Amino acid sequence: MDLRTRITLCAPILFFVTVGVLASCMPGEAPPESPPETFAGSSGELQLRRIQFPALTNWDDNDVNTGFVAFSRSCVAILAMAEDAPLGGAGYGGTASDWRPICIATANISEGDTGAARNFFEAEFVPYIVMEGANDEGLFTGYFEPELIGSTIRAGQYQTPLYGLPDDLVSVDLGLFRDSFMGQRIAGRLLDRRLVPYDTRAEITSNGLDQAEELLYVDDPVDAFFLAIQGSGRVRLEDGSVVRAAYAGQNGHPYTAIGAVLIREGELALEEVSMQSIRAWLEANPNSAQALLDQNASYIFFSVEPLDDPALGARGTEGVPLTAEASLAVDANMHPLGVPIWLETTAPMGGEIDTAFHRLLIAQDTGGAINGALRGDIYWGVGVAAGEIAGRMRSQGKMMVLLPRIIADRIGENFPTIEVAP
Repeated sequence: MDLRTRITLCAPILFFVTVGVLASCMPGEAPPESPPETFAGSSGELQLRRIQFPALTNWDDNDVNTGFVAFSRSCVAILAMAEDAPLGGAGYGGTASDWRPICIATANISEGDTGAARNFFEAEFVPYIVMEGANDEGLFTGYFEPELIGSTIRAGQYQTPLYGLPDDLVSVDLGLFRDSFMGQRIAGRLLDRRLVPYDTRAEITSNGLDQAEELLYVDDPVDAFFLAIQGSGRVRLEDGSVVRAAYAGQNGHPYTAIGAVLIREGELALEEVSMQSIRAWLEANPNSAQALLDQNASYIFFSVEPLDDPALGARGTEGVPLTAEASLAVDANMHPLGVPIWLETTAPMGGEIDTAFHRLLIAQDTGGAINGALRGDIYWGVGVAAGEIAGRMRSQGKMMVLLPRIIADRIGENFPTIEVAP
């Protein structure tokens, strides 16, 4: 997907409401379709405390092979970095040179050999529990890659266009102009040498967009809306071929969570809101659906890419393909991309009932709603089954990062270093 070339996948996704009013994301410089969110009790200050592998619940019984495969993909990106390039995050990730020997060593492990993969992580890494102040409980949601039905020709049921990046869209990285604006972007169009706001969703859906190519046409405007929320997806064409609609840009308008709108208008209760309940409301109220969607002025533009390997997910912010149930979107201001993360939470993998989810994942993506040290968005894969889990997931849990021993030796027991009075 490059879930996020974006201004950016990803991710992220979606409960469409900010806490206090609910919202998950999707994750990558995430498409701005994902609203900011905080988690009650979050201080916003990352701290790491060294622990041992036996402290990781179910570590010895877990199949870490999928996480190893995902880590091997991250190593492709890490090995392509300059040796002195920092991995990013809050400063605990070191540089590419710290990770290079470990990444090279992955070639010695056979994919599918769970025992060898577990021994690899135990030999090469040291676990640290992630905390924010005294808090070690975070919020974890999910995202996925939806599948749509479409055509290259506007005809019959295929009436909803997926637009490419407009020729007149200007995206501005404000951090290039002032350090205090680092990480902030705006987008618009030039008018009389001035940057003015771009068309809103309502204006685009009503009037079309002459400045952008209509890449594909899909059969359901609601599906197109949720595709934008996810940031990327797959489109099955009439000839049976499948292509990927990947995030290419955004119109610069702020995201409005339509779930929050439904709560405010008394259409849904807070505890009812999920991707599924929002979709059900839209289907039950076809005459009001477009007006509700248009309350979100944000609009996503796409590119069309070939689907070279259906088994691989879209590319996340790190630039490598995402792996179902092994890729995690994180706050890149807190965590370096490529770092292995052991997650202890729950997920609705058996329907609406949450079950334990203890898994090794790799930080490979980011998301607009993924803010804070104890916040993550799990990539669940492609299609309806993945969407059922992603749309319902909203779980508390703990996360531990695994750091190369060379970095752990520098950090010691805690990060940031805690000075102990003699």
